[in-house]
This record gives sequence, structure tokens and C-alpha cells, in this order.
Amino acid sequence: MGRLEGKVAIITGGARGMGAETAKLFAAEGASVVITDILADEGEALAKQIGEKALFVRHDVSNEDDWKTVAEQAQARFGRIDVLVNNAAVVHFAGIEQLTKPDLERVLGINVIGPLLGIKTIGPIMKAQGKGAITNISSIDGLRGCNGLSAYTASKWAVRGLTKSAALEYGPHGVRVNSIHPGGVDTVMGNPTGRKDAELNKDYTNVPLQRIGRPEEIASASLFLASDDASYVSGAELSVDGGWCAGYYQPALPGAPGQN
Repeated sequence: MGRLEGKVAIITGGARGMGAETAKLFAAEGASVVITDILADEGEALAKQIGEKALFVRHDVSNEDDWKTVAEQAQARFGRIDVLVNNAAVVHFAGIEQLTKPDLERVLGINVIGPLLGIKTIGPIMKAQGKGAITNISSIDGLRGCNGLSAYTASKWAVRGLTKSAALEYGPHGVRVNSIHPGGVDTVMGNPTGRKDAELNKDYTNVPLQRIGRPEEIASASLFLASDDASYVSGAELSVDGGWCAGYYQPALPGAPGQN
């Protein structure tokens, strides 16, 4: 029996990258999956690939009416909702002085308002069932700062805080809320020019595991938090970053790469 046998999961931003790998893994572990995204062609193709246990719904996560439609279609097709993975996100590169208000509002609308609306919409359904698991995909940049990513970093810190508050509000109703903090991941967002692993990994010499992450590795963390294996885990921050948050190497000191 799979670890998500009989469960129904909604995965936003599920048409490609980490979301797509999460949808495929969840389905392989027994879940019915509702894949949501604005990328309709890719989302429909993925749902067809997975089969009858998958449903695609076109979905702008910053739109509250779209969230209501997702909830209605999920329940109509599968009867319940057990898992929500708030994965949809965008990144925007700009220094603070170059950042425009519309760009900031777009990032916050998708990365913060999206998960909040998801919890607001799906949380009551899980409360009524007396059980559920919500996972918010934050970032390593929700645990630290990064130059050139002020909007993205602010949004991912907000997701971290939202997770804590939601864990407090929904915990008494049997609903667990956690956040995952990926480091660099080989997706369209993390590798927009499609560079090969050997070249990419040269940028990760300060990371203990010395390489970029794979989307299926983030999906595996989401699987754990969605499953009953994590039945006593809520309000937690799970870093899946190759050890990046552990710190930076000092090349002149013992223990750095290339030293004994």
C-alpha cells in the first residue's frame, strides 16, 4: 500500500518542475491528485499521463474565485481533500532601487496571497473532516537574505510566517501545516537557460553536498509531510537545500572541500 493511499491532494503550480514531480510521486503512492496551474497545455498533458486519478484545473492562485472552483471540482471528482501543497511561485530579479511596485505586487500576489487564499479555502474543508496536511513551499531565501531578490525573499519569509500562524489556528482541528525550504533546484525557475548538471554544480561549491537539487528530492519531502509518517509534525521548517543553510565554507580552514 502506498503512503498516500486513499488521500486526495491539490498541488498548485503542478504543471512542471517541483509541482509536476510532486503530482507524479503522490499518484504513485496512491493519492488522487488535482493539478492546478495557469499552464493549461502542460497541466492537461501531465494529468493525462498520470491517468484517471488525476484532474487538471486551470488556476490563478491569486484569484479567490479560482480557489473556490478548485475546491468544488476536487470534491466533485474525488469526494474529499486531504492534502494541499502550495507550490506555485514566481521569482523576480531586481535590486531594491530598481524594483517596481507592480513587480512587487505580482510576486506577493502569487507567492503570499496565493497560499493564504489556499489555506482560507481548503482549511475549512479539512477542519470539517477532522484531518488534513498543508505544505507551503517557501525557500532557502525564507531563512536568510539574498541580494537582488528582495521581492522574492520578502515573499518567502512571509510564507514562513503564514505557516506558523496557520499551524496554530488549524492544529486543534487535526490539520497540520508545515513549510519546505528548497535550495537551488534544477527546474525552469532554478535553471532557466537549461544548463547541464556538470556546469550547474560549479555554482554550488559552497553547498556541503556540492550540487544543485533535483525536483524529485523536494517532492519526496512533500510526500513525507503529506503522509501519516509526519502525523506529529506541524509548524515545522524542513530545509531541503543540500546543507546550504549550515553555513559557508572558509577555504583556509580544515574541513573545506579539497582538504583532508
